[in-house]
Amino acid sequence: MNHAHRHILSAGLALAVLLLPRPLQAEEGTRIHIAGRSIMVNGAPYSIRGICYHPVPKGSTKRSFDRLNDDLVLMADADINTIRVYAPIDDPTVLDRMHQAGIKVIVGFGYNQDGHFDILSGSFINYINTYKHHPAILMWEFGNEYNYHPEWFGGDINNWYNELNRAAEQIHEADPAHPVSTAHGELPTKKILAACPAVDVWGMNVYRWDKPGSLFPDWRKRSEKPMYLSEAGADSFMTASAHGYKKGPNQKAQADATRNILAAVFEHPEICAGVTLFSFTDGWWKAGNPDEQDAGGAAPNSSGVPYDGTANEEYWGIVDLDRTPKEACAVVKLFYADKEPSE
Repeated sequence: MNHAHRHILSAGLALAVLLLPRPLQAEEGTRIHIAGRSIMVNGAPYSIRGICYHPVPKGSTKRSFDRLNDDLVLMADADINTIRVYAPIDDPTVLDRMHQAGIKVIVGFGYNQDGHFDILSGSFINYINTYKHHPAILMWEFGNEYNYHPEWFGGDINNWYNELNRAAEQIHEADPAHPVSTAHGELPTKKILAACPAVDVWGMNVYRWDKPGSLFPDWRKRSEKPMYLSEAGADSFMTASAHGYKKGPNQKAQADATRNILAAVFEHPEICAGVTLFSFTDGWWKAGNPDEQDAGGAAPNSSGVPYDGTANEEYWGIVDLDRTPKEACAVVKLFYADKEPSE
């Protein structure tokens, strides 16, 4: 997309937002519910063609939506229909703009966020009651790979599953119109699933190199509920030369891995409701000086990251911090536009 065209579209989105009432309310008849393994929106199965979105500007460590209009133009160009955020968006104008861009949002809640819409304080329910009628909302989601951190729950991860199920039950009482999900690290066991019957949809953060396909038949045997990949993908930096990819920044490695991962996801629409690829922008705040892009960074259970087994945490975007699309962005568009991708 050329520079002028991008700014024309961005200005159009901004103008549309100015004309909207605050806050938006769900359109009459809009209904989101679960039917078998599907997430249904207005009676039709919804395919999540999504992206994880946590935009942090260069030199900062805090999320900012200052470039949201530009990002929505890029997302529209890549046929992205869903954003997954790791913390609630407490600004109806941001949700309004996402809705006007045709984007639905999976809103994530943390366990302990110092009383700010978190599970520990119970304040998450205040957010639900405020935004449950907003048409951008697809579903509510709790946690992000919390099963890797029993130390956060007195050394017993079962404490987390008890809290998770209790919170999901509270949402069902307050908002029966939206499903409840969790973002679990890898495939949950049958015991875990039995402990959380109130969870409607299971998101899974899965890093199995570029081959997540074995997950789907395993899930079919384990549960009849909907699932999606709440994280999957690859970074654009090779820590060492391997598998034909050169050391250093390497967009081709990321693009090739993304192609293989998305091919596996969309080969199983009867089991998998889709994916929120990790992630939209690079994150310079994650591994070192936020004014610079650093290699390295720590991530739990990250040995399955293609193609070097290392999670270079600041290189995961399908666009860089200047919003220049990487090669992987074109791959995303091929799959999300429901076209047959070419080699």
